[in-house]
Amino acid sequence: MTLAEGPALYFNRVPEPKTVKNRLHLCLRPETSREQEVDRLLGLGATLVGDLRNPDGSGWVVLADPEGNEFCVLRSDSDRAAAAS
Repeated sequence: MTLAEGPALYFNRVPEPKTVKNRLHLCLRPETSREQEVDRLLGLGATLVGDLRNPDGSGWVVLADPEGNEFCVLRSDSDRAAAAS
């Protein structure tokens, strides 16, 4: 099923057992660049948990919302296209 608008949610199994309350982990793919979105979210109160960006542009950033729920910001489609060319 393809949605014309709105976020796409992916659910992945991981080998580690759950040890804290956060039972759902979101990975966001912004319409702007990953860096712009990270800056915007930090400005809104998110905190940096882990920076897993690589020199080649791949990778992601792990942030937490003000309540401590972690989520990732992935590269945008335009970031991915720029890296491929």
